Amino acid sequence: MAIPVIDFSRLDGDDRAAVMAEIAAGFEEWGFFQLVNTGIPDELLERVKKVCNDCYKLREEGFNTSNPAVKALAALVDKEGEGLAMRKVEGMDWEDVFTLADDMPWPSIPPTFKETMMEYRRELKMLALKMLGVMEELLGLDEGHITKVFSKDGDFDAFYGTKVSHYPPCPRPELVDGLRAHTDAGGLILLFQDDRVGGLQVLGRDGLWADVQPVENAIVINTGDQIEVMSNGRYKSAWHRVLAIREGNRRSIASFYNPARAATIAPAIPAAADSSTGADYPSFSFGDYMEVYLKQKFQAKEPRFTAAAAMTKKTMD
Repeated sequence: MAIPVIDFSRLDGDDRAAVMAEIAAGFEEWGFFQLVNTGIPDELLERVKKVCNDCYKLREEGFNTSNPAVKALAALVDKEGEGLAMRKVEGMDWEDVFTLADDMPWPSIPPTFKETMMEYRRELKMLALKMLGVMEELLGLDEGHITKVFSKDGDFDAFYGTKVSHYPPCPRPELVDGLRAHTDAGGLILLFQDDRVGGLQVLGRDGLWADVQPVENAIVINTGDQIEVMSNGRYKSAWHRVLAIREGNRRSIASFYNPARAATIAPAIPAAADSSTGADYPSFSFGDYMEVYLKQKFQAKEPRFTAAAAMTKKTMD
């Protein structure tokens, strides 16, 4: 089954109700969907592709010589030559990655990288805020409610970061993960993925992995754990992973609109009548949640909620 692809340009026209229904279904049934015709200029997206590809070329040698997964796989293959039993590399990802944020150092080469990516991040932030407005409308929340929670009533800036990743060709993709299965910790994630090389998969409600198919100049939307809590389980964060592949260098540019660490996250609507427990999700500070998440990112998410709530309660007592 294909991940939904939604024409976002129809949102402000006569088809608004139909588009809102498609977005609601994407949030509820998958936790993942793709937007096309977002209003971000294609010319800008093409420049983003180029500067990120050029940047990786400068990092490629370092990946091949220093990445822990590359070294671990090479050692594993050497053991295979000695006739020893093979097992998958654990605890590592076949990924070259760096993060962009306004208060962090940026690559200075290629020369147009910073200018292009700053322009892209401005465009994507506007899309993120528009999508949060759509989400508020669908959930029956007051306009601006999510951004107010994320900023702790305006006392702090919500975190907005961008992760630039490449998943280079892997000689033995069956022995290592591109990126291990996980849910995202934060709020709303907007991904500009490679439109030629696949590998991203999302776990469907049926328990089967489905490809997030490459679509030219689409923006993939998914929700993080904090939206699951705020929606009281209506919009669940989806497990997803990246497969290592033998051919092709997959580009992935993921931007995260997350709460400030001081923000208090709690359900904003009642639990659904058909929920498995009928109970509300716990509340906690996002900073406490991140302390737990960094240690348990690739483990079950429900214990993370419980542990973060216990940490916050202990701090307040």
